[in-house]
Amino acid sequence: MSITYKKPTLHDIPAMQLLVAPEIESGVILPRSNDEIATNIRSYFLAMDSEKLVGFVALHIHSPSLAELRSMIIDTDYRGRNIGSNLVENACEEGRRLGLKEVLALTYQQRFFERLGFIEIPKESIPEHKIWADCIKCKHFPICNEVSLIKTL
Repeated sequence: MSITYKKPTLHDIPAMQLLVAPEIESGVILPRSNDEIATNIRSYFLAMDSEKLVGFVALHIHSPSLAELRSMIIDTDYRGRNIGSNLVENACEEGRRLGLKEVLALTYQQRFFERLGFIEIPKESIPEHKIWADCIKCKHFPICNEVSLIKTL
């Protein structure tokens, strides 16, 4: 197995939607339309095993100082191989390069993000305006068990 990381093209959208569909169905990840993914295609990072898409994450910028990691998914057959960690590091590296100060994650995978240097913060203290516009799209709103974590870059 030789995993490579790359920026997507618009042609990757169908494979991205297919990979994330089960997590959307279960309510773990918010749905994104093809148009929304296309509009934000430059924010994504893909993990590839040869020609097969095995994971992705988006770095969604909210302000000159804050971004959010969104829609992270790893194919179930590829979990536990540091692919998620590498995707997060690629996204954080781009955030540093762009001059961001912090990266936020809302997740059910608290321990994973803590291992990568994220610290838990109260949801009420989420910086800037974030996410509440996204939260109302969630099938779990307003009762949310996600944890909010932030990392200083």
